[in-house]
Amino acid sequence: MHKFEPKNTARLLSKEREEALAPKRLLEEAGLKDGDTFADIGCGPGFFTLPAADVVGKSGRVFAVDTQGAMLEQLKSRKPPKNVTLVKSGESSIPIDDSAADLAFAAFVLHEAEKANLFLAEIKRITKPGGAVLIIDWKKKKEEHGPPVEERLTAGAVEELLREAGFRGIKASSLNASHYRVYARKA
Repeated sequence: MHKFEPKNTARLLSKEREEALAPKRLLEEAGLKDGDTFADIGCGPGFFTLPAADVVGKSGRVFAVDTQGAMLEQLKSRKPPKNVTLVKSGESSIPIDDSAADLAFAAFVLHEAEKANLFLAEIKRITKPGGAVLIIDWKKKKEEHGPPVEERLTAGAVEELLREAGFRGIKASSLNASHYRVYARKA
């Protein structure tokens, strides 16, 4: 299974990626607002974490979660604000309280999960009732960048996994030429 290498994090923080994904706008469109609690699952060096910290403000909270300590160290070196808590996790065990997050977010990590059903069950556990989950991942097509095409999931497959995990109000849409987003609510 392909896992992103921490030594390549400069690509995760590139200007091109910022333009293609517009993280702050993307999170606000998903409903993230001042005072919310946000869980960035697979946060890497903080590409979405830091904009989320700005959106939720001083009264909000951001959990920056990653399985790789090297990624968390890179985020720490970027000096995140006080409303960001770094969390080392397992793939299917996130040490965050039940029903903690207003919005749980997983960008470009679901295709890496060994057991997607267990991964999504854990995301559901940490999401508040009525809270939301936003999954962003690679379209299932061959490209020069990104994971191998055979490891990519279609948006339809992600919708089905979310349905099986008990999420409702599932909506998928294209984000750009390479990526899609799937939004869902915890009942």
